[in-house]
Amino acid sequence: MSSALSIHQLSVSYGKRQVIRALDVPCLRAGDITALLGPNGSGKSTLLRALAGLQHSSGDVRLDQRALSRQRGEVAYLPQTLPPSVHLSVFESLMVAGQATAAGLSRRHDDQQVFALLQSLGIEQLALRYLDQLSGGQRQLVGIAQALIREPAVLLLDEPLSALDLNYQFHVMDLLHRETRRRGMVTVIVLHDLNVALRHCDRVLMLKDGALQANGAPDEVIDSQSLRRVYGVSGRVERCSQGVAHVLVDGLHSGLR
Repeated sequence: MSSALSIHQLSVSYGKRQVIRALDVPCLRAGDITALLGPNGSGKSTLLRALAGLQHSSGDVRLDQRALSRQRGEVAYLPQTLPPSVHLSVFESLMVAGQATAAGLSRRHDDQQVFALLQSLGIEQLALRYLDQLSGGQRQLVGIAQALIREPAVLLLDEPLSALDLNYQFHVMDLLHRETRRRGMVTVIVLHDLNVALRHCDRVLMLKDGALQANGAPDEVIDSQSLRRVYGVSGRVERCSQGVAHVLVDGLHSGLR
């Protein structure tokens, strides 16, 4: 897995307001899940939309040394707010999504492949349900399935856990971690739960006011200093009896708020 996504001097503005400022990230490796962390309004979703080619930006983004703007078919993007549902069954929607891969190649997926993907997400029982009859959490899971069946090289997910219960949050992150490794994807995911990033992600980019504050392994980046500097809270990272790191927040940091 030698491919990588690189970002050089990426800037995004809404009118005169600059949201992302000259962002540099030299190497997001294939096979890794990278979490975008930061407070509300820090530019996480804007960055994801810029990478997906849905937001005008300046700078240079490359996948395997080639401009990503020329490889849009390699990118699958799942927004935070899903578009209105059409009157298709879940199974039909995956067959439609799978007719072309993310690379734009025509490909038919057989019934067993589609059903196997639904099983891996734990939603095979929804196969014959219609999209416009699903709950928000169920639609989010189907959206993830639609993105995965396109076989992208770059998978961009904006808060995909927001509508999911604890069971599905763990299940989905475990699946994404496994599939990112197996398929050799570059996966970038916007998260608010720092404990999910600590447990399930390989790398963290921490943003504040459109600028990169930290970049590295989750257990190196998420600490009391970054909690105070980026989130304005006094907190710490401790390990439980099983050795899993958890963020504990003690209160607001009086020096910042």
